[in-house]
Amino acid sequence: MLETVNITKRFAGVTALNNVNLQLMPGKVTALIGENGAGKSTLMKILSGVYTSYEGQVVYKGREMHFANPKEAQNSGIAIIHQELNLIPDLSIFENIYLGRELIDTWGFVDRKTMRKQTQSLLQRLKLDLSVDCLIRDLKVGQQQVVEIAKALLTDADVLIMDEPTSAISEQEVDVLFDIIERLRSEGKTIVYISHKLDELFKIADAYIVLRDGCVVESGDICNVNHDVLISKMVGRDIQLLKVGTRALAEEVVLKVDNLCLYDVHSKQRLVVDHASFQVHRGEILGLFGLMGAGRTELLETIIGMHDTRKSGEILMDGQTLRLKSPQQAIQAGIVLVPEDRKKNGLVLGLDIKTNVSLSRLQEVSEFGFINKRKDLSLAQHYVDSLKIKCSSPTQQTKNLSGGNQQKVVLARCLVTKPRVLLLDEPTRGIDPHAKNEIYKLILSLAEQGMAIVVVSSELPEILCLSDRVMVMSEGRLTATFQAAEANEDNILKAAIPKTI
Repeated sequence: MLETVNITKRFAGVTALNNVNLQLMPGKVTALIGENGAGKSTLMKILSGVYTSYEGQVVYKGREMHFANPKEAQNSGIAIIHQELNLIPDLSIFENIYLGRELIDTWGFVDRKTMRKQTQSLLQRLKLDLSVDCLIRDLKVGQQQVVEIAKALLTDADVLIMDEPTSAISEQEVDVLFDIIERLRSEGKTIVYISHKLDELFKIADAYIVLRDGCVVESGDICNVNHDVLISKMVGRDIQLLKVGTRALAEEVVLKVDNLCLYDVHSKQRLVVDHASFQVHRGEILGLFGLMGAGRTELLETIIGMHDTRKSGEILMDGQTLRLKSPQQAIQAGIVLVPEDRKKNGLVLGLDIKTNVSLSRLQEVSEFGFINKRKDLSLAQHYVDSLKIKCSSPTQQTKNLSGGNQQKVVLARCLVTKPRVLLLDEPTRGIDPHAKNEIYKLILSLAEQGMAIVVVSSELPEILCLSDRVMVMSEGRLTATFQAAEANEDNILKAAIPKTI
């Protein structure tokens, strides 16, 4: 169906792809695997018309093609679900789905009624219970991800590229997506599936292709390999995945949350965070698990001073009550949040790495009211080295980094504030197993230095791997707390499932 011949792509002296040759077959799901920065997203952007300047050939249905833009690729039958969400926040769901392909009625007007109806049908197919008139800015990241999937399914594409389609959606939504993929496969569609969740690949993929440093290093039928083999192919060596295990913890309580409530923006009768009380000790890693919509993100946001007019309860640091009215005040108090949506809340994508890193600590790189360029560059280089951020230099624009390396820049921006409490909301979303392991080591290292850490994750294995204690949320309430030794997938999920349907 689709073939690449010696595809090479360079950015500012960095070779992102080097003579890539691959074949994608109809009626097959091909898993494209590699570390962050291996070239996966770059290759897919070439196939879908996002990048038009490259060396080599793209052969589609036996003909060499050179798409001028994504619209041209889409009209030819190639659709892509991007890892980074590409939605217009102030437009509704149905307006985003039909953007650039609006339906016109017999009078020459935009047929909003039909677009609404067909969008509603798509959302029902994906089991997303939302009004088609909801604005994108009012949706959670996981719901936005489902809208991205709906956009791609609207076209009757022969080739569907899915770049981390499950990175922000719930297990139930993953099952729905897999059912749709099975149906598309039975219809003879060609599907490219990019994911760092290797367990998913063994459920859904027929074949695999491994990219490393911009080159294809391995390919074959996925039934002939296992989890460990794929990881070693990705990184070029065997790696030992970290598990924190049982650690002796200090008795000193750094952060205490007492009866914290967050009222819904539309109704004070509904609590998004419902009387949450917990504490985090010095050097402790507290895992926070919950299904989508449980209130985990809202809990962290409330702690750092967001939603000030809608909250009640008490937040204490070292026994002293904090009255935080903004994230800036939280940073000054020693609390910092790595947000769930790095693109929207974590980075200024149009700025370079060094500027993003120093944004939270401008006084450290300033002299007499001016930025000291030498200090600015030195600070950024320290975090580029320590976090192993793949880039040409700290002056590279952040928008040109892979998703995983962008996440590392967010971590650097937060760590430069030297926090005592680090809140991590989905810290490894869209990150490959090796880079994920590096971040686990970093989290453990920070904890061993005495930092109190709260980790929110939708991945149960990650919660079980990292946490000294596991706290579970459901419908805004904290429903259970487990010590690491007693926590398992069964009792955590039981506590996470809402009691009322």
